[in-house]
Amino acid sequence: MTEQQQTVFNIEKIYVKDLSLELPNAPQVFLQGEQPQLEVQLGNASNSIDGVLFEIEVSVTVTARIGDKTAFLVEVVQAGIFQIRGVPDADLPAVLGVVCPNVLFPYARETVSDIVSRSGFPPVILAPVNFEALYQQQLAQQAGDNDGPRIEIAH
Repeated sequence: MTEQQQTVFNIEKIYVKDLSLELPNAPQVFLQGEQPQLEVQLGNASNSIDGVLFEIEVSVTVTARIGDKTAFLVEVVQAGIFQIRGVPDADLPAVLGVVCPNVLFPYARETVSDIVSRSGFPPVILAPVNFEALYQQQLAQQAGDNDGPRIEIAH
């Protein structure tokens, strides 16, 4: 007699795996009155630790430019360890590529905002991200053998 396996989805740990801030043109950049133009790059990755535990990463890079000079560059890799059991193999990639990044993104968003404001600039509030669309884009790229997932947002 086979028992139906119960689905388990637990967040074991959420942490900042990597954080970088550069202000290559300080202090002169603070003396300019122009608003910086922002470029945001977003990516995500997953790694199986033991088949039940998975490390998921959401990476965010924000580059602010005033003219041809970089005002600041922030890179954040927000990660989490998730326990996932009882999910059908066919559904697991969607859980890893959509559900888990949806949990992590608000933390990455807060880290970017905090580090930018601590650097002396107004906080950058990232717009919500549709990870389902990103996942679908990734599937389409894999089918076409293109480079990995990446969304670029210009502000």
